[in-house]
Order: sequence, then structure tokens, then C-alpha cells
Amino acid sequence: MIHEFLPAIGFSKDVTRKEINELIKETKNTPFARQEILLEERFTFSEFRKCVAPKMGISVYEVSNADEEIGIAQEYYLPYFQGKSITSYADVFLEKRPDRDAYIGICDDIRMEASLIFAVQNNLDWLDETKVKRSTGANTKLILAGLANEGTILLPVNKSPEQKENKQEDDKNRMVLVSAARAGDFSAIEHLTLEDIDIYSQVSQRLMKEDLFSIVDSYFRPYGVECDQYSIMGEILQVESLTNEWTKKDIYVLTLLVNGLQFDMCVPKEELRGEPAIGRRFKGNVWLQGDVRVE
Repeated sequence: MIHEFLPAIGFSKDVTRKEINELIKETKNTPFARQEILLEERFTFSEFRKCVAPKMGISVYEVSNADEEIGIAQEYYLPYFQGKSITSYADVFLEKRPDRDAYIGICDDIRMEASLIFAVQNNLDWLDETKVKRSTGANTKLILAGLANEGTILLPVNKSPEQKENKQEDDKNRMVLVSAARAGDFSAIEHLTLEDIDIYSQVSQRLMKEDLFSIVDSYFRPYGVECDQYSIMGEILQVESLTNEWTKKDIYVLTLLVNGLQFDMCVPKEELRGEPAIGRRFKGNVWLQGDVRVE
């Protein structure tokens, strides 16, 4: 099966099953990294990684049995991209996927006002039943990364220094209210409800004369049927260019600030409309992955 977000790390949308099989075979024969754990008696879960560019590549997962008559019981692959900066220290909850040996992460960062769901990258750290914790607690480090097949670059919203300062202050006050509302403070809940009604009224009036993207400068909302895919728009903090050594295609790595969360994402250069630059905005759909560590 050809993974939907394989083009995000520099592979063609028209890649064939034969090419995928060759890539999987080479990943297993000459892996950049290999890790394995014992799931149960005589069953081994292995991960093979092959880099196609720094911090990105293919992960091949295999469940095998020592009994040669059974052989490989299950095999699948995923494209991966590793972020470099810590996105959140908020609590992360892990849920086992029903279809394979992997986890979905759920992060309750207050800046999002709703749970953020992502595919866990370091599954083998959590598949060992002696180490699994459903709630990773307060000492959690989450490094998010996004994979996008395409996107659009937008100019920044023109704001005065005073407007930027007021926005930061408003965001801080809202986070305090959200925290209180989550703790059951009815006064905070009422205040947030009235504030949302007021914002909706202001935006509705402005939309009659202004473009939506001159009003909204950042957003993070679910996209499609998969729980770990999002439509995002955020400010570009850093731009880097990499090359997929397998296909020789160029890939942009953008460090974004989206709704107060900072993370890295990758997108193929030929599928990005516009020229990325610090201060401009990226808009597109991403598949979120995350590396969950406990200090």
C-alpha cells in the first residue's frame, strides 16, 4: 500500500508498488537504525529506519515469530519526519491502536483549548508492557512534527507593535480563563462564552469588508476523517532546504508557530505555492507525528 504522506518527504505521487517494495527491502537490509522488543513468547516486534534526508525517511515495522513455519506475521511502513524543538510539556495520554502495534498520542496543551492528537513516533519505547503508562505525567516532553504534501505561502498580517503586544496579553488572559474553566470555574466558563460571542460578532462584521486571512493569522483545526490530520496556518520562524537522496527532490523544512505551539514540518518544494520566508505564513494540511519522552 502506498502511504498518503509519502510525497511529503520527497517521493512521487505516482510511486509504484515495485518501488515501494524495493525501498522496504533496502530499509531492512541496510537500516540507518534498528530496534526490537519481545512482544510475547516467540514474537518479536522490530523497527527498521532508513534516512532519505536528515531527520526524515522510512520506518518499516515487522512482527515476526521464531518459528520459521509461521514467519512474518505482520509488516507495514510509514514515512517519518523528526522535529528538533520541544513543542509542549503538557500531559500526554497514549492509546493503543486497534489495527497494529502502535500508539496514538493525545496532548492536553492549554494553548489549544482542545486535545491535540498525533501518531507516536517512538512506539517501541512504549510497547514494552513493563514501561507503558497511559498518562505520562507532568515530566513529559513532546516534540511534534508535521508532514504536508502541499501548501501555500501567505503574506503576514500587518500589525503595529501595540497590536502585537495587546494580542500577547489577550492570549495570556485567555489561557488563565481556559485553565480555570477546565477546573470547573463557572465564572470563567461564562466569561469565555461571552467573549466567544463577542469575537464571532466582530469577525462577522469585518468579513463584510475584509478577506478572512487578513483577520485570522493562525489556526489549528481537524481535517478529514483521520484524527491525527489537521488543517493549519501559522507564522514561519525558520526555513531550511533538504534533498531526498533517493529521489533527488528538494524539500522545505519550516519551523512554524501555530496557535502558540512551535513545531517543524516538511513539504516538497515543487508542491509549495509561493516563496517561504521568515515572518510569512504557511497554510496547508498536515499529518502530525510526535516523539514522546519522559524526563
